[in-house]
Amino acid sequence: MYCRFTCLLVVTCASFLFSLRAAIAIENDRLWVYAPVNFQVDKDVDRLIELLTRAKAAGYNGAAITDYKFGKLDERPDNYYDNLRRTRAAAEMLRIELIPIVMQIGYSNSILQNNPNLAAGLPVRDCDFVIQNGIATIASTQNLLDGGEFETATKNTPSGWDWIDGFGTMTTLDSLEKHSGESSLAIDASRRDESSGGNCRVFKNVKLKPFHQYRFSAWVRTLDLRTSEFKLMPKSAGEKGIVLNHANLQVQPNQDWTLHRVVFNSLQHTDVNVYLGMWDAKSGQAWIDDVSLEEVGGVNLLRRNGCPVSVRSVDGSITYEEGRDYEHWEDPLLGRVPYAGEYSDNHDAPPIRLTKDSRLKEGVHLRVSFYHTVIVHDDQVCSSLVSDEVFELLKAEVTQLNHFLQPKRFFMAHDEIRVAGWDELESKQPTATVLAENVRRCETLIHELCPDAEVLVWSDMFDPHHNARDDYYLVRETLVESWKGLDPKVVIMNWNGGNSAKSLRFFDERGHKQVIAGYYDGDVSNNVQRWSEAANDIESVSGYMYTTWTKNYDFLEAFAEKVRSSN
Repeated sequence: MYCRFTCLLVVTCASFLFSLRAAIAIENDRLWVYAPVNFQVDKDVDRLIELLTRAKAAGYNGAAITDYKFGKLDERPDNYYDNLRRTRAAAEMLRIELIPIVMQIGYSNSILQNNPNLAAGLPVRDCDFVIQNGIATIASTQNLLDGGEFETATKNTPSGWDWIDGFGTMTTLDSLEKHSGESSLAIDASRRDESSGGNCRVFKNVKLKPFHQYRFSAWVRTLDLRTSEFKLMPKSAGEKGIVLNHANLQVQPNQDWTLHRVVFNSLQHTDVNVYLGMWDAKSGQAWIDDVSLEEVGGVNLLRRNGCPVSVRSVDGSITYEEGRDYEHWEDPLLGRVPYAGEYSDNHDAPPIRLTKDSRLKEGVHLRVSFYHTVIVHDDQVCSSLVSDEVFELLKAEVTQLNHFLQPKRFFMAHDEIRVAGWDELESKQPTATVLAENVRRCETLIHELCPDAEVLVWSDMFDPHHNARDDYYLVRETLVESWKGLDPKVVIMNWNGGNSAKSLRFFDERGHKQVIAGYYDGDVSNNVQRWSEAANDIESVSGYMYTTWTKNYDFLEAFAEKVRSSN
């Protein structure tokens, strides 16, 4: 369900007591359409108003609206504010409610365009730097993957690797097509082995330093490739290994030799398995060459309260001073690629530059500690859960949207919070407690500004049958009991289709009203039927949410009719 804030359709059902032709007028009977829009583009707003008109004709009584720019509403061109006003006027004329989506806690790029240093941070501890030519950089340049050039092989695997899928059939060394050297690793997905699910991966176990930053790199060429996933995946060893990087490589079906890189943190792990290749390869070909795993220091470095930098002597007896011994250290590309609020780890680490009168000398080794952020999937970056500056930005967002829209309710976008709990401020308490306090503080903020507003939130991060659990992505410790931060008056927007009956029952027993999120570009009839059966005896359910990742509004009317007829 990621990237929901840019491509989502939400629908709630009409009254269970009304007929198909009945008007929707009861407060608790919500039939909404979720409509992401760029309010800076006039034609996009024209399309939004057309959608509202169509939705009203189909019986909808509300529209949940969101825009990436909600996270930074100041300094927009005049037409942006004009479009907010005309959307409100159109909605009032249609008598369809506007519900703004606010507080992007999880998919936080919207907030982070104000200050990229407000991202969630992972710690690096006592990284070995060395001074050369007036700058300090990572001391080790060793490639930790012996055999990454794929020059030779044994009978069963390329030299230097521990294991490979289908060597000699779907994976081979190719001396004709290579990025450098004598050969590359070739993958022919048309010769996939069904017993392995079509997986075509090469694997190696490596020993890493705990809480250090690493870069995993590979050159890849493809030809008519079709696969579910192409990954560079580090995973801690053991039966319950934790995946340490979740960034998508963006390998294209057809591309010439292209360098793909990911940055990850080893966290507390020293024994790590690295995987490279495809999961569920379907057809086409790929070549991999010049693979490396190396230590880096400072890519997407964070500088904020809770994420301090420490530069010390090797024995720890001297702590060097920023401004006196070295210049202010920052990553100039943090959260600015390709524009404000968007992050990339495909750049070099910034060096630490010595000042003119520094006490540090050539050749000296240092112990450097810092925090950095990471990218999840395509472009997701999470914000800090506790930073006061984050809450000031959230306050500004709610204040400004309240000014332009005067809504009766706000929809908090806490959703898939995949990095949390590691910085100095958050690690003082269990991460579940930190999240509980965050959502409590967000709800309080809304009610301080708009005392009578109803507050809604996505279900997943507070659902023990979904994401409020142990070992969730790169979250420290557990998220169990995060739901303790929710006031029972907060309405739950429930999208746990995989465990719907248990999830609905859990929130019902806590006293929350609920709206069901269904569809997700699947079969309308079956989806509604499954949810309807799960909600059969749940009195707290007051509606349904229809969700499309592809902005497919084709089933707007059909879904509403199916919801009504199924209840």
